[in-house]
Amino acid sequence: MSLPRIMVAPTGARLGKADHPALPLTIPEIVACAVDCHAAGAGAIHAHVRDAQGAHVLDAGLYAELLAELSRAVPGMAAQITTEAVGRYSAAEQRALVMALRPAMVSVALREISTEPDERLTRAFYHDCAGAGIAVQHILYDAVDVDRLAALQGAGVVPAGEVQVLHVLGRYSAGQVSAPSDLTEPLVRQRAACLQADWAVCAFGPAETACLVAAIAQGGKARIGFENNLLNADGSPARDNADRVRELVAAL
Repeated sequence: MSLPRIMVAPTGARLGKADHPALPLTIPEIVACAVDCHAAGAGAIHAHVRDAQGAHVLDAGLYAELLAELSRAVPGMAAQITTEAVGRYSAAEQRALVMALRPAMVSVALREISTEPDERLTRAFYHDCAGAGIAVQHILYDAVDVDRLAALQGAGVVPAGEVQVLHVLGRYSAGQVSAPSDLTEPLVRQRAACLQADWAVCAFGPAETACLVAAIAQGGKARIGFENNLLNADGSPARDNADRVRELVAAL
């Protein structure tokens, strides 16, 4: 399953209603958000689930419920789950979620999933996903992560062939802000490593739209939404996630 041109990431693992009242936390809120964002132009949703207290969880039951509701309410929209650890979950727990749920699409932070001391387990995970037809998108935070992915694929830990990638801009910069120029180094390293990649970008801060437009102009794809940024390009607060999608579609 290829990445869509635009994927929306409406919730994330850390923000709450105090950060923005339109941030969707419950399953009904996420589904309603997905419907609006699909109508605005998003081809997929990157989904997180929260527990009753609003905390990020890797819960197969909650994800199964969400995926079923998304399939019913917006059947034309692809759904990707996350294994983001947020300091709470081990690589083993991340792998267990994916194997229990067997989603069509999952995003995995390379620097989290590859912390497993026994590399044979990481290899088995990736090859099991490939065998099950699970599209794994590798989250890469910097050029070092790009080199690590290339090395793992060269060693056979990650299966050969095209890989899905998400380059994250601004996550570890001062003030968590990004600029289109931040994409230069990861792309140089990606090409130097000869990675065949179906790649996308997400970007923190108010330059999110400019970064995503630049990525698509260079052959990439975009992930947009409140997980990374709550502001429109003019600095005004976005009304909701669909507002962010509409701005990107208009800019493109």
